[in-house]
Amino acid sequence: MNTKRKIVIVGAGFVGSSFAYSLLNQGTVDELVLIDINKDKAIGEEMDLSDGLPYAPHKMVIKAGEYRECADANIVVITAGLAQKEGQSRLELAVENTKIIKEITENVVNSGFKGIFIIATNPVDLMSYVVAKVSGFPTSRVIGSGTVLDTARLRYLIAEYLEVSSKNIHAYILGEHGDSSLVPWEHCYVGCKKMFEVMQDNNYEMEDLEKIHNKVWNAAYEIIEKKQATYYGIGMALNRIVKAILNNEQAILTVSTYQNGEYGNEGMYIGVPAIIDRDGVNDILKLKLNKVDQEKFDHSCEIMRKNIKNSIDPIIKE
Repeated sequence: MNTKRKIVIVGAGFVGSSFAYSLLNQGTVDELVLIDINKDKAIGEEMDLSDGLPYAPHKMVIKAGEYRECADANIVVITAGLAQKEGQSRLELAVENTKIIKEITENVVNSGFKGIFIIATNPVDLMSYVVAKVSGFPTSRVIGSGTVLDTARLRYLIAEYLEVSSKNIHAYILGEHGDSSLVPWEHCYVGCKKMFEVMQDNNYEMEDLEKIHNKVWNAAYEIIEKKQATYYGIGMALNRIVKAILNNEQAILTVSTYQNGEYGNEGMYIGVPAIIDRDGVNDILKLKLNKVDQEKFDHSCEIMRKNIKNSIDPIIKE
């Protein structure tokens, strides 16, 4: 990795600019480059963000740039693409965004980029697959934001429900960043105590767990209905992934990563807990899922498999 912490964001829309603002506030990088098909938008974001530099944690270079800036970047984060509309599923975005992400990936690779890709464009599991196939990079160096945001929503809601700090909630959402996700409740902890035991000891209703998951499911749709887009949460989630890489944290995050049979499936990207360090995905944390959860995970993988075969691969091969 380069000693200079340089990030390139491709896509200066709501998600890209919110992520950039998070990087600025937390002082995550030394250099930030914004690329957008609308060059004036990228320049405007550069100017607006730079106005905050006197109050930032440390010195930082912010600029609008071109794809050649990717050559010496540590990480390229792709947030560009068409946004999810009200009532539209993430999977319905697949065909249109595949064409966009294919072109972006080719431009980044042609710059001489040798770092790590992070993808946030929806449907993120499928778009991560596109980047991996088009770039030819090792799958460990192509990471989707996966269910990192879903997991944050879950931890927040459980914390509110149990009146415990969200930092002490160890719960994860697996599978698609979308409607077929699942929560392996058997592997959820409050501090060092199993969540099931906490529920039983305090006479909580077990049915409430499904209500919490449903709230996570519906969160994006509800936010889009009320304000047309979601961007602050994913901006923070992307910052978390970037920090884990740049700081070589070996942090466990539920990113979208390539499956090689770890959970009984292979050939697609999907959200699972993975160890993230300076090289990307160091390893996948393998949980022993019960029969019901394994069936849910298999269903989520099958959705990815069908979309790859019917929608994604034909476009990649064009």
